[in-house]
Amino acid sequence: MLNITSNSISDKIDRNKYSSLRDVEAKNTKRLTIRLIKWSVFILFIVVLLPWTQNIRSNGTLTTLKPNQRPQDIHSVIAGRIESWKIQEGDFVQKGDTIVVISEIKDAYFDGDLLDRTEDQLKLKRQAAESYGKKISAQDEQLASLIQQRNLKLEQLDVKIIQTKLKVQNDSIDFVAATLDKEIADYQLERMDSLYRLGYKSLTDLEKARIKSQQANAKKVAAKNYWLENKNELISLRIEKGNTNSKFQNDYAKIASDKFSTETDKYDTESNISKMENQFRNYEVRQGFYVITAPQTGYVTKILVQGIGETVKEGQSIVSFMPANVELAVEIYVEPIDLPIVHKGQHVRLQFDGWPAIVFSGWPGASYGTYGGEVYAIDQFISPNGKYRVLVRPDISEYKWPKALRVGGGSKAMLLLDNVPIWYEIWRKINGFPPNFYTPKSNGK
Repeated sequence: MLNITSNSISDKIDRNKYSSLRDVEAKNTKRLTIRLIKWSVFILFIVVLLPWTQNIRSNGTLTTLKPNQRPQDIHSVIAGRIESWKIQEGDFVQKGDTIVVISEIKDAYFDGDLLDRTEDQLKLKRQAAESYGKKISAQDEQLASLIQQRNLKLEQLDVKIIQTKLKVQNDSIDFVAATLDKEIADYQLERMDSLYRLGYKSLTDLEKARIKSQQANAKKVAAKNYWLENKNELISLRIEKGNTNSKFQNDYAKIASDKFSTETDKYDTESNISKMENQFRNYEVRQGFYVITAPQTGYVTKILVQGIGETVKEGQSIVSFMPANVELAVEIYVEPIDLPIVHKGQHVRLQFDGWPAIVFSGWPGASYGTYGGEVYAIDQFISPNGKYRVLVRPDISEYKWPKALRVGGGSKAMLLLDNVPIWYEIWRKINGFPPNFYTPKSNGK
């Protein structure tokens, strides 16, 4: 009874009729309260001594480890006009399957025989280059023949010069001999004249001596004339040799100049050939871009350009594409204060959106519906959201992740850290301290 008034009715109630009232009034509440407090303290003491796994919780999204396995857009390399679609949204395609066919919209490529015409021009240019090569060979032969002729001509002149030198030498000897004869004849004439005056010689002998002196003088003059003529001939031969060299140099320079001009034309033609080969290859490759194919096996998720006859630009996205075979990973973000305690190979528990789970953050072994992962990579620079990105890949030692997971799906992650008692964790939380810094043991790899 509450006994909130002075008017008591306890004497008016028959307690034998109300068993519940009789049982309540018979309880000793003080003893029960003490017992409950004792058991509560005992249980709380046991609980705070239990181990607790420190963890960092973060939200993340599903992605892939390799960049070539992530969602991508398929672009048109060249500008064109859509002619026909070979797929529709949601189709599964193999690598190399045709997605869309486009046609040319630039007037420089409208010619249907563009490749054949370019190839014909290329053949003509190659023939021209061959002709220049033959012309250069002919000019090389002319130069070789000219050098041979010059050598023979100079050799002939050298022989003539030697012969003329010998003639000059012989004539000089004859001139010296004629000079001596003239001196002897003059000496004899003087003696004969002296003897004639003394009367020892006749006038006839004197006249004979005079005739002999005149003959010796004539021979001297003739020998000197021959000597000078041969010296003049030697000088002429040397001049002719110089003229021959000069003429050869002129002829050689003219042919060499023509050869250099021909080589210049050949190099220019070969340069044009290289440009045309490059152009021909570009035309050939461009025709292969009229058919846009799947870069790898996967699914067409969305068509970004609709209709037939619509034009697209270079590099414009045509469809969005998702590869089929992917290695899934989860990207999560951690605060800078938690970054020093995150390590590669660290164990992570993951909960995926759409998969029911019962999570006990401090007792990961008692959680249900979570999947194992390990830290694969940690960014070396901060993200725009002020946190560091961490990539988590599947833990191969545990159950495989669900096959129905899709890139872009949500996830919740718990990075498991050190094991501490619950009382320590409560004390840490109350004081706002970070989790314990520790270095994981090396696995020997």
